[in-house]
Amino acid sequence: MRVRKLIRHLEETRLENGRAVQPVHRVAFAGVVIENPYPSEYVQDLVTLADEIGQEIGELVGPACVELLGAEVEAFGKAALVGIDGEVEHGSALIHNLRFGNVFRTAAGGTELLPAAEKVGVPGSPIDIPLKHKLDSKTRSHHQTVTLQVADVPRPREILVVCAASNTGRPLARLAAFGAELKSN
Repeated sequence: MRVRKLIRHLEETRLENGRAVQPVHRVAFAGVVIENPYPSEYVQDLVTLADEIGQEIGELVGPACVELLGAEVEAFGKAALVGIDGEVEHGSALIHNLRFGNVFRTAAGGTELLPAAEKVGVPGSPIDIPLKHKLDSKTRSHHQTVTLQVADVPRPREILVVCAASNTGRPLARLAAFGAELKSN
């Protein structure tokens, strides 16, 4: 596996709609930009190589994301952004792999499946990463989407693999718990 770049990014939201956000909403991103391990031609077996490098990728980004957050993880997600010489399936093979995902899930103390997004893009393309609660994916307050954008990523023959985590649900979340509106009618 050839790594070009490691990405670490932290955002804090302190005000939302003019109101203080307490606790401060933190979102951490940890990513790795690798050379696409699949040539720009059709490859039938994507799983064997993904299995070989999945844990190594997970170890580069999963624990780093949790550490960067600097707080207990409440919500998490993952994504892959594939350069234009690749396919969405190349990114999918890397992130929909338990050897990758289990490293992040364990570091975050989670039990739920990691929500994911993957797409093909040009350098500077944003990637939207869905987050859900790490222990209960039905916790509405933690359903959120965060965006990462890096100016020179991905180059045509690269893949960005990224983990994202937040310390709380959405800033100022106030929707009823899942199913609560049905019980009150």
